[in-house]
Amino acid sequence: ATGVNADGHREVLGVKVATSETKQAWNAFFADLVARGLTGTLLVTSDAHAGLVEAIAANLPGATWQRCRTHYAANLMQVCPKSAWPAVKTMLHSVYDQVDTEAVHAQFDKLLDSVGPSLPKVAAHLDDARADLLAFTGFPQPIWRQI
Repeated sequence: ATGVNADGHREVLGVKVATSETKQAWNAFFADLVARGLTGTLLVTSDAHAGLVEAIAANLPGATWQRCRTHYAANLMQVCPKSAWPAVKTMLHSVYDQVDTEAVHAQFDKLLDSVGPSLPKVAAHLDDARADLLAFTGFPQPIWRQI
């Protein structure tokens, strides 16, 4: 796990080897971080494994969860036809490049409008993930780069 401190610098918070990505393994990992003094966690970015998300909520109460956009893109690619992927990927990346929260949400709406008619499964996948993907907009824009 890495974190971004108040000065905007990344720090390694902890490393643990586990034989599986279960809720129990993630609970042990986060509980160890907390026991060693991790406090004030505002945001956690990770993949969407149910056990991982549940362990974050259980061990870091009050922290917002953000779905990792790289992992999400890999998940989205599985429902997107290969021929359409370059355009969908470009449009998805354009969402993250916006200057403020309103623009991010407007661009996400444009993405949904663009893919909806021809790629309804892609649009549904995106729409279902919207809150998880755009959680970063609840934080000040100057730190979006670190997020």
